[in-house]
Amino acid sequence: MEESSNFMKFMNHGFGAMWAVAVFSVIALAVGIERLVAQWKFVTRARLLGEVVTRCLSRGAVQEARSACERSPSPIADVFLVGYERLGRAKPEHVITAVHRERMRVNQDLRARLWMLGTIGATAPFVGLFGTVAGIIVAMGDLDPEKTVKLGEIAGPISSALIVTAAGILVAVEAVILFNFFSQRAGRIATELKLLTDEFLELLLDQPSDSQPRKGKRDDGEPAAERRDDKDGKDKGNQGNQGNQGKESKRTKGDDDGDREAA
Repeated sequence: MEESSNFMKFMNHGFGAMWAVAVFSVIALAVGIERLVAQWKFVTRARLLGEVVTRCLSRGAVQEARSACERSPSPIADVFLVGYERLGRAKPEHVITAVHRERMRVNQDLRARLWMLGTIGATAPFVGLFGTVAGIIVAMGDLDPEKTVKLGEIAGPISSALIVTAAGILVAVEAVILFNFFSQRAGRIATELKLLTDEFLELLLDQPSDSQPRKGKRDDGEPAAERRDDKDGKDKGNQGNQGNQGKESKRTKGDDDGDREAA
């Protein structure tokens, strides 16, 4: 019971500022653990998938490379799958744009929630300073102005108030270290993704046309149908011309016979 009361007395320093600093510390620690799990072996998995895809595309096995991406848990697999989906259905420059757009989305996911660490690192010291100032104000207000104040009477309240500032600075250091660590790691992963994506696009766009998916069978069948319709039209036209020529020759022969009878 006494320990609980001491804990509550400690946390009530600075008019609740210590509670805010404690919440900041928990949030920073939770974000750090979440980012560590998200970025754990990210580069390793991406490199392994990149090697498999490179080997498959080097020998022209596009479908095998796509199947490897569909089975892989690595986020870079989503980048590669965008290229497979648009291969043969869009212009090469559009394929490149779509793949890099998906890569940038993955890069943004790597930096998710890092803003929370930056915000805690910037604001935690000021929250602690607010608690210290509030504690000093309360300590000064409790002094009797008509009596001589000794150093021992104000040393205790001031030192207690300074605890909040120390806690705020400690939490800020924690958040800044985590922010810098994961920001640097996200930048290194982004560079690795850029290299793997460029190599993937070079091999993908160099694939022969027969190994690429076609736009559709209807497109291939339409020209043949049009050619058949044109041929039928031409045949009918030729038959019509021959019939007209026959009628004109008969008409000319009849006119010649009539002239002879009149003579």
